[in-house]
Amino acid sequence: MKNTSALAETAALWAAVRFTADGLVPVIAQQHDSGEVLMMAWMNREALEETLVTGKACYWSRSRGRLWRKGESSGQTQKVLALRLDCDGDTILLLVDQTGVACHTGRRSCFFNEVGPTGEITVVSAPLVTPEALYGAEGHSHP
Repeated sequence: MKNTSALAETAALWAAVRFTADGLVPVIAQQHDSGEVLMMAWMNREALEETLVTGKACYWSRSRGRLWRKGESSGQTQKVLALRLDCDGDTILLLVDQTGVACHTGRRSCFFNEVGPTGEITVVSAPLVTPEALYGAEGHSHP
């Protein structure tokens, strides 16, 4: 990622990104070297600008109603190596270098519940670290 404010002001980018009516766009974070899908989150324009300028993933927390700088409380950061738009401009793919785990449950990926053919759900990966170790004794609520 280029760390320039000029990039965040690129008119072509703002014309290409199709935000929802409430000003958000879904974002998928994927580990750049393995292709592992780590998580899904949301960005508003401010979060996207900050991500472009800093090269670090910044999202919009719908539950908290504020910017969520990935790793600000856990230390589990995402360095953004590339940002891609899908064909419709309504979803962003971040290729990241994930430090530690991506999920607030302590798992590498948020996608650890596998749904079987009859609808049963099986947990396919165990936590690598406890939420308490990441966020302290008070734990962590969903971003």
